[in-house]
Amino acid sequence: MIFKKLTKIGKTVLISSLVFASHCLGGPTEDIIKGYAAEAKKSDPKFKDFDSTKGREFYFAEQSLKDGKLMSCAECHTKDPKALGKAPTGKPIEPMAPSVNPQRFTDKAKVEKWFKRNCHDVYERLCTPVEKGNFIRFMQSIK
Repeated sequence: MIFKKLTKIGKTVLISSLVFASHCLGGPTEDIIKGYAAEAKKSDPKFKDFDSTKGREFYFAEQSLKDGKLMSCAECHTKDPKALGKAPTGKPIEPMAPSVNPQRFTDKAKVEKWFKRNCHDVYERLCTPVEKGNFIRFMQSIK
């Protein structure tokens, strides 16, 4: 009943507030983080929490690939995760930081797909749950 009495602007504000609150108080990203934490605890019972500083180091770390080329996450996603990136094919990549791209890290299947592909391209291996959690925490820290 109250919702019907709200103006269009009021409804927009209410819905936006609820979406924002779900992202801040939990939501899909936190569910993904909890899943990585559970995986991390299986392999290391002493695991406590993810570290955004380690996530930052991971993002900027340059790896020497088998072909001798240096590669890092920032190579395609830029040194500013709030900016548009560019794939080697030239295709634009939406910003990594959820502060400017709220859909980032909200769909588990997409998150896994891109970690699998990008970890292979940059690190030539799969990333660990700890690396994934640290990475997401770093991205969440960017305002």
